[in-house]
Amino acid sequence: MTTYSLGSDDAELTRLEQQSARIAEPTRILFRAAGIGPGMRVLDLGTGIGDSAVILAELVGPSGEVVGLDNDPRMVETARARCDGLANVSFVEGDVTRAPGDGEYDAVVSRLLVLHLADPAAVLRHYLGSVRPGGLVVTLDYDTRAAGAEPAVPLVSEMFGLVAATLRSAGADPTIGSRLQAIHADVGLEDIGALAITQYLPPDSPVGPGLLAGVVRSLATRMVSLGLVTADQLDVDTLHDRLAAALREAGAFFVPPTLAASWGRRPGPVPHER
Repeated sequence: MTTYSLGSDDAELTRLEQQSARIAEPTRILFRAAGIGPGMRVLDLGTGIGDSAVILAELVGPSGEVVGLDNDPRMVETARARCDGLANVSFVEGDVTRAPGDGEYDAVVSRLLVLHLADPAAVLRHYLGSVRPGGLVVTLDYDTRAAGAEPAVPLVSEMFGLVAATLRSAGADPTIGSRLQAIHADVGLEDIGALAITQYLPPDSPVGPGLLAGVVRSLATRMVSLGLVTADQLDVDTLHDRLAAALREAGAFFVPPTLAASWGRRPGPVPHER
């Protein structure tokens, strides 16, 4: 697995909470479109702090079950604390690239994981054996190519460019959302479908500047060490306010990365409804 370059310190956990809140409804829409529903047993790969697991638990209902898997012990600890009281959710610490599956899941899903994987198809192929014949593999991830501002704002474009370059330096792929269907075909899935959602945030919204500044803050040390920018040029403590001011001055809408989804079924008969 490519190293998760954003870390898991307090600032990053806060950023993940804010990011999850922004994409909660798109995530819910995409999981439903893929076929996640009541009574299903779902494995959530790279569950992080558990926000996708909560949405899955809502969709599968009390007769279903969600198991979240993540390799970061702090993420797992945080997820367990945040999901305390949800009877149909549990979390396991383990390497998402090689943890054994028990072959009893109706669906294996991931959200914002495969961009960090050196070989996404190999990992998903590994978990294909954890899915019942006819069961689902569902993958959600970002495509950052359209991210920016409309009309263009130089500071926003610069920061998105730095984020993309830094992620690529760590082996991550910030545009992988555009290739999820091809990855699923390579895995050997059938009945592949796809959908993508893009949001547009108005010039006076604090959400866009907050999200972009948060990602930059989490990657700032690596950006500087790579020589992409100096700490003074980045000036992360004032970045949020500068981004917000630039968007307002330009009357520009903030365009976050597109959240893309692809899904397909393991060859075999479709599981009966429970």
